[in-house]
Amino acid sequence: MHRLAFSAGRSVNAASKVSSLRTFASVSSATRNHKVVVVGGGSAGLAISHQLLRTGKFTQDDIAIVDPSSYHDYQPGWTLVGGGLKTKEELRKPMSSLVDSKLKLYNQGVNTFAPEENLVTLGNGDKVGYEHLVVAPGIGIKYDNIKGLPEALADQSTPVSTIYGYETCDKVFRNIKEFRGGEALFTLPTGVVKCAGAPQKAMWLALDHWKKAGLYDPSNVANSPIKISFATALPVMFGVPKYSATLEELRKERGVEAMFQHDLVEINGDKAIFARLDGSEEKVSKRFDLLHVVPKMGPHSFIKDSPLANAAGFVDVEDATLRHKKFANVWSAGDASSLPTAKTAAAVTSQAPVLVQNMVQSIEGKELNAAYDGYTSCPLLTEYGKVLLAEFKYGGQPKETFAKFGVDQAVPRRAFYHLKKDFFPWVYYNNMVKGTWGGPKGWVW
Repeated sequence: MHRLAFSAGRSVNAASKVSSLRTFASVSSATRNHKVVVVGGGSAGLAISHQLLRTGKFTQDDIAIVDPSSYHDYQPGWTLVGGGLKTKEELRKPMSSLVDSKLKLYNQGVNTFAPEENLVTLGNGDKVGYEHLVVAPGIGIKYDNIKGLPEALADQSTPVSTIYGYETCDKVFRNIKEFRGGEALFTLPTGVVKCAGAPQKAMWLALDHWKKAGLYDPSNVANSPIKISFATALPVMFGVPKYSATLEELRKERGVEAMFQHDLVEINGDKAIFARLDGSEEKVSKRFDLLHVVPKMGPHSFIKDSPLANAAGFVDVEDATLRHKKFANVWSAGDASSLPTAKTAAAVTSQAPVLVQNMVQSIEGKELNAAYDGYTSCPLLTEYGKVLLAEFKYGGQPKETFAKFGVDQAVPRRAFYHLKKDFFPWVYYNNMVKGTWGGPKGWVW
């Protein structure tokens, strides 16, 4: 396996955790035992499982994956589906086809965690014991948290859609193609969401499609058949100042109305109803003819209600090491973790090798020597053929792969578009979920 090298600047003294380590004798009463149990077969779960396997320190069935899904979707590609650039079917693969034969797959959900006993209870009641646990089941889509949204999405005749689900992502482009005029509204809610830049991707591609169709003229919005509004819970266009500045310029140049600090709470017919986040208690109602919604999201209940969660419901791990703050043989990465960075598949490419290296160090009784700096990325489609490649770390500080070549990634570029559209979907299934892709570090072997 590729030798993983990371700064030890934020390493954690393993000896300080010894008191919280427990013996593993209790797992003998479990139905099945494994050295490592990985909860979640998404981007993080598969990458971590296969990287652990590639260390050569685990044999047949030492590592188990727990996930109830029959299929695995390349979810970052749903933006491309919403823009008419991909089909959702080409971004889906059977879960079983992605799991190495040396790994044990439990095609079940999780009922409860018992970290004091090193046990996971599955949806069918079976108990699985572990020596180390990785919790990476992602987060849930909470459609019901916006009144009227489930019904609007389910009705194929409505102009309401979202790129955030397999069943709905292809409705987005159908609505865009059929739209000939009126008020087009795009929303971003308050709270944690997967890839907070994705709502803008849908909007910018729709705008470009209508522009090419002669339905939208950014230089003469007043006389264009279509009017476009972006309602975001944020006070700015994007959470990282460098990229937000570019996106704000694009918004103004393209005539998009901004509704900052507006949080969609209800859909009632052709009315979108927003709560104000600027201190005003008055709700705002806006009529629409086309609506793209980002649903509310949050931790799964089996995480939120478990001893592993912090107050917000996420797996409570250290920002640098990815080890649990209380249970030293529990780890987390991806969307389910408490890591204070944007929740993207790109973040997993940096989190997975840190977690794997630190777990191996822990197993060997050594100090943890790998540190995650919060790296994440959002390839933000600004039109057909151009992408703004946002890359940043903790604190919203840019950490750009191509800066060493003198490239300003806040400038949308065609080369980045081909990364997003062609390269990333390819490398995801061919390498990332197999544990051989390290994101900005390239391939790992």
